[in-house]
Amino acid sequence: MSRLDDALTLVSISSVSRDEAALAAHVEARLRESSALEVERVGDNVVARTSGHHATRVMVAGHLDTVPGDARQAMIVDQELRGVGACDMKGSLAVMLALATDPTPRSVEVTWIFYAREEITRSESGLSEIAELRPDLLQGDVALLAEPTGGVVEAGCQGTLKVSVELAGRRAHVARPFTGRNAIHRLAGVIERVATYEPRTVDIEGVRYTEQLQAVGVEGGVAANVVPDVVILTINHRVAPDRSREQAASWLHEYLGELLEEGDTFSVLDWAPGALPSLSNERLGTLVRLTGQPAEGKVGWTDVATFQELAIPATNFGAGNPLLAHRSDEFVTLDELARFEDILREWLS
Repeated sequence: MSRLDDALTLVSISSVSRDEAALAAHVEARLRESSALEVERVGDNVVARTSGHHATRVMVAGHLDTVPGDARQAMIVDQELRGVGACDMKGSLAVMLALATDPTPRSVEVTWIFYAREEITRSESGLSEIAELRPDLLQGDVALLAEPTGGVVEAGCQGTLKVSVELAGRRAHVARPFTGRNAIHRLAGVIERVATYEPRTVDIEGVRYTEQLQAVGVEGGVAANVVPDVVILTINHRVAPDRSREQAASWLHEYLGELLEEGDTFSVLDWAPGALPSLSNERLGTLVRLTGQPAEGKVGWTDVATFQELAIPATNFGAGNPLLAHRSDEFVTLDELARFEDILREWLS
């Protein structure tokens, strides 16, 4: 049975966010087959730990959930596994299960973490649930998050800032618009400013991060015969990990500048902090060397930031092309799984 078959079993078990119970039960049963592991279930999260006498503890984590999709369409075609979650990240989960139950001695203790609800709001994250209910299970010296990275180390992650910009106008009859002020028309300048943003890039520990700015939602309008007096624009800003919430929000407010007037509002709706590369950590540096390729900056946000908040150096490394994540034609190849498994096995040994 190939590693693709192992991954197919996982992909075939639907685990859309908030519906991971069946997959968690499968993972738990597999892990309990190994007498060398202490296995604990916390909600729909499963944690398995070795308990030898090594001084160093490494954590390897992956999320059980996927974006919505039909798990019944999962299939193997040639040397590819196709289906929702194949790349993000059940291919890597299959490798984690195989290595977790492998009795080969290692030079470190390992904690294997399979957690729920990563693909939705951070407040619901299974990793945060473990941190709240059983913080002892998240004690370790270094962590690897098996997000799809194309077989290279994607260090740290960007922060995510979501803001609401509300522009004010004055209502009037559409036949006499000169007696009012159209708030939606005011939005044109703001959208143009956002659309023409030149991304900021920054190098941190030799890793480059490129920021992004996008308008992601618009609300406005009263009726077909009314000049609207308010419009709300939602903006998403992906922020390099050298900026705090306050710095990112202050920069964005200043960037919009004169387009915001008295009576307008600028509100932060959500913030997830970024994470620094942490490649000065000896074990993470070793992982980079094992890949044979330079580390890259993680484009999106991941739970590497959660581990960093717990004062644990962490990085992203897993099987699959990250550009395929969440797509309808998502897939992972046998070669990608084999490369991930070989490097992870050597790193843990």
